[in-house]
Amino acid sequence: MNLFLLTGMVLLVYMSLVFLLALSLADNSIVDIAYGLGFVLIGWVGYLESGTEHIRTQLLLVLVSIWGIRLAIHIFLRKQGEVGEDSRYRQWRESWGDSFVWRSYLQIYLLQGSVIYLVALPLLLAIHESGGPLGWLDLIGLVVWLFGFGFEAIGDWQLLRFKRHPDNQGKIMSTGLWSTTRHPNYFGEATLWWGVFLIGLGTPYGWLAIISPLLINFLLLRVSGVPMLEAKYVGKPEFEAYRQRTNAFFPWFPKSGR
Repeated sequence: MNLFLLTGMVLLVYMSLVFLLALSLADNSIVDIAYGLGFVLIGWVGYLESGTEHIRTQLLLVLVSIWGIRLAIHIFLRKQGEVGEDSRYRQWRESWGDSFVWRSYLQIYLLQGSVIYLVALPLLLAIHESGGPLGWLDLIGLVVWLFGFGFEAIGDWQLLRFKRHPDNQGKIMSTGLWSTTRHPNYFGEATLWWGVFLIGLGTPYGWLAIISPLLINFLLLRVSGVPMLEAKYVGKPEFEAYRQRTNAFFPWFPKSGR
């Protein structure tokens, strides 16, 4: 079967099953745990079906798998400290009313599945046709991925530890990597996908996967990342002070005297 058709069908079934599980649990926020694992699933299905043994494909598969599994574990652990459904999904549940079931399937699960498919394009293209030997571009891509992954993982760990301390309830995290950017986890994720794209450029059609990092950057900066998260804190004095002295996305030294 065609690789792209196969992985698309697998992803459709996977997201539909997650949707049914969420219905039974009355908790759509489990889709956040399923998100990273979706990349791992279609990557390994495509790889095993193709039978390719090229080092570039294997490298990308390992990198994406490490990222996806770590992200799923992190969100699972974070969710253990929360009660009920995440506020974003709870608001949609309330506002969608009687149309909640079909709208959640289309606007949460199928939309997330489409995002996974498009963002995973560098890996899927490498599985389809791996290209020549590894070169300098692959090394640069690996370095970029390592930097982004480290930034995301450390940022997530710092925030999780901060939130679990009783004295920090309701406070804004502004130390560690969070003193250099208000969203180190988002910056790290956007960066690592640029690394994946650079490695994927070694494949014959790798340039087509430019949509992958561009889509991630657009979503994090304009849609479901920075805007949606910060909307909850706008107007709060502690957050406004934090926003004045700290970059929104790209890391930099905190602004002084603000």
